[in-house]
Amino acid sequence: MTLSMRPIGKAEWSSWNTLDEEAFGIATPEHRQELFRRIAEFDRSLGVFDGDLLVGTAATLSFSMNVPGGPIPVGGVTAVGVLPSHRRRGILSSLMTRQLSDLHERGEAVAALYAAEAAIYGRYGYGRAADNLLFRIPTAKAAFTRNAPVDPTLRLRIVKPADARSVFEKIYESAFEERPGLYDRPTARWDAVLSDHESDQGGAGPLRAVVAEDDGGPRGYALFRIKASFDDYDLPAGELRLRELFGLDPAAYALLWRHVLDRDLVSHVLAPSRPSDDPLIHLLAEPRALHALWLDDLWIRVVDVERALPARRYSAPVDVVIEVEDTVCPWNARRWRLTADTSGARCAPSEDPADLTLPVSVLGAAYLGGRPLAALLAAGVVRESRAGALRELSTAMSWGPAPWAGLVF
Repeated sequence: MTLSMRPIGKAEWSSWNTLDEEAFGIATPEHRQELFRRIAEFDRSLGVFDGDLLVGTAATLSFSMNVPGGPIPVGGVTAVGVLPSHRRRGILSSLMTRQLSDLHERGEAVAALYAAEAAIYGRYGYGRAADNLLFRIPTAKAAFTRNAPVDPTLRLRIVKPADARSVFEKIYESAFEERPGLYDRPTARWDAVLSDHESDQGGAGPLRAVVAEDDGGPRGYALFRIKASFDDYDLPAGELRLRELFGLDPAAYALLWRHVLDRDLVSHVLAPSRPSDDPLIHLLAEPRALHALWLDDLWIRVVDVERALPARRYSAPVDVVIEVEDTVCPWNARRWRLTADTSGARCAPSEDPADLTLPVSVLGAAYLGGRPLAALLAAGVVRESRAGALRELSTAMSWGPAPWAGLVF
């Protein structure tokens, strides 16, 4: 077998889709293929070829992602796959290693991905940095607490999604600034969010939208579909499938959820990929009715320790020497002194004894501020040489709200 690696050419788009469908066992409608083609960066999309046959891929998308303190450039890793006929031959490892090297050369200090299989990416230094919740809420049990926020100046407006795109974009831009993990949405990304082809609907009808606003303008929106249904006794059993919901203040957020939960002929609401600290948890009078399922969201890879750690802000002062273990990116594998306060941070090579020794995946898991590190010490993943050093680092790296991207890239 003679293998070679190079960027995928635009003329090889059909081969890329064929591999993707085979590797993931899916059938991608043509319009979804076209939506991804508009987002794809071919010069950053690596392919491994067995002669002329494309047998492995790993792509990178350039975007700005919010981290504690503000947005930074991040490489979004996607479309990672190997033909089933060519597994267990080192193709994935070669792709991931080359991709991280390319990110480093471009000066992108952080990479992010959604994992189709969570067990894979820890091998390459990615850490589970964010979680999400899936809610399946029976509307009959969805009453709010008595102290749920109410603003009488707010009103709801039913809109057609295609006609209100500029409203959604403006609201999202404001929400983007508040939560680590959210990333910018160019035109092609919004095209995918609002796509309403029949194959997007999954039998649940057209995309619907509602906007919360006052005389000053929009303060939030919800996108959803409704799958109409009736049970054997002719009672409503419809399912509302939430696409996304953003409110810029507590009252707007509560009003949008009230609309979603109160739609006529709907017996339950399915809301996948919600943030792990979703305020709805505290709005429901019966929080058990959320029927919440906990899942992993973003995985983060610190590509360049020296650049990544000062690129974010810290919640408390810290001064620690960290021994980083990194077999994939050898430029990270050494001791680093991280010093930071609430105004800024510095990270530099150090010859001082290490206060902590940890794999680079731990820094990725903590990077967005949502992963306390104490449990990793108890699990033996982190070794502490100076008592209290881990708590110092964990406190400094913590941040709120919880990280969450909300949209798979």
